[in-house]
Amino acid sequence: MRRIYMDANATTPLLPEVFEAMRPFYMEHYGNASSIHQQGQQARAAVDQARDSIARLLRCRASEIVFTSGGTESDNLALFGTLKTTNGEKSHLITTSIEHHAVLHAAEALEKQNVEVTFLPCTAQGLIEPAALAAAIRPNTRLVSVMFANNETGVIQPIAELAAIAHQTGALFHTDAVQAAGKLPIDLSPKGPLKDVDLATISGHKIHAPKGIGALFVRRSVRLAPMMHGGMHERQRRAGTENVAGIVGLGKAAELALQWLATDGPAKLAPLRDRLEQGILAEVEEAGINGAGAPRVANTANLYFDHVEAEALVIALDLKGLSVSGGAACQSGATEPSHVLTAMGLSPARARASIRFSLSKLTTDDEVDEALKLVPAAVARLRELSPTYKAAIAATL
Repeated sequence: MRRIYMDANATTPLLPEVFEAMRPFYMEHYGNASSIHQQGQQARAAVDQARDSIARLLRCRASEIVFTSGGTESDNLALFGTLKTTNGEKSHLITTSIEHHAVLHAAEALEKQNVEVTFLPCTAQGLIEPAALAAAIRPNTRLVSVMFANNETGVIQPIAELAAIAHQTGALFHTDAVQAAGKLPIDLSPKGPLKDVDLATISGHKIHAPKGIGALFVRRSVRLAPMMHGGMHERQRRAGTENVAGIVGLGKAAELALQWLATDGPAKLAPLRDRLEQGILAEVEEAGINGAGAPRVANTANLYFDHVEAEALVIALDLKGLSVSGGAACQSGATEPSHVLTAMGLSPARARASIRFSLSKLTTDDEVDEALKLVPAAVARLRELSPTYKAAIAATL
């Protein structure tokens, strides 16, 4: 059976070029990057080169890149590293109702540590309104954290405007850019459009690098308290022996992502996503796009199919060779509807009837053609078994 993978927002396949760049650092160049002998110097040079590559992707200084184990650690380091209670006054964190759980659960933990937290609502399109942020800021607001592109819907937030509002009141600004890095141009330079962003999270396995490696951009003016204590690694911001092979892989993936962006990769991928959406909606009634009308990253489509359970549809498509998702991969098996979709105003039933297609730079026209055959057929079969669908049909007779 031919397998078609459309779950790139959960993880991406490791590119051959990335694997080849990593391979020597498992075998031949195995030194500790903190050692001063030749093997250590080889490892250090590779880490430095990767740091430079990631800095070019984000248009920042290499010294502002802190390597971590992935997006979750980077998000936690950004929040816990900046939010400290001082002089008996509570710090205030503003985030949103549609964040990844790496931010949401970190915010909930901070609430238990005497930090006040505000969760901003979103519009029906999944957008955070700048006016809502401006109204929520308080004198003790220390940090604002708003994701760049949503992992479930692909909706892109007005990060530059939101960050500017935060800075006007003296607050720091963090963005979880895991689903934006490598898909959108990101310019964190001191005079760039994102000059007011102080911290930004990226994750390797979302851009064809390995799992278990990520990075946090920390603008050099930001003081960050480490979460882990040990060695002097990462300018004393993240202790622990460097994952040299993983770092090299992330660096190579960043180079390839920059090349893809420079050759209009997103502009070439978006028509595939659009053709998938339009083809499905042309064949399937009582279906729609979540986040329609809002700016979205080129690879992500989140569709609802009334009278169908998303979990059943995901399984049915998997049996036919098409891999998609019912939402965030970290929530697989959850019985509650997506917090992102319900925050957008979808009913629990419609949220449970939504699935995500997320393409990658490897997705082909033929794969979209095959998906356009499989999805309508699977929805039709499941609706034949649905009591609510049968009742809706009977009501029209």
